[in-house]
Amino acid sequence: MSADKGWWVPAKGEDSVSERLLRKTRESPLVPIGLGGCLVVAAYRIYRLKARGSTKMSIHLIHTRVAAQACAGPCTRCTETTSREQHRTRGTSRFPQPRAVRPSRRALTCS
Repeated sequence: MSADKGWWVPAKGEDSVSERLLRKTRESPLVPIGLGGCLVVAAYRIYRLKARGSTKMSIHLIHTRVAAQACAGPCTRCTETTSREQHRTRGTSRFPQPRAVRPSRRALTCS
């Protein structure tokens, strides 16, 4: 029985996973930095698991998650802010602006 091993390979016109990752890294370099910081903090806290003392396991894991998110969150927010500023200066926006509401004809007529 032969398995179809071509199902995970991208089509000829599509980027591979590594090419897509490199392109996304060039577009927003802070996101991989934030993810790297997240992984480093999580790895360190898991390494320090034996020295947690009398702290419950669940509390230690919650603290690990919060510390890892504290590294990734600001990097993601800075990337979003930078992206908004770049689109605003170019005149194109991914984020829709509210439209001006025109008054109706009834509001213009005096009765």
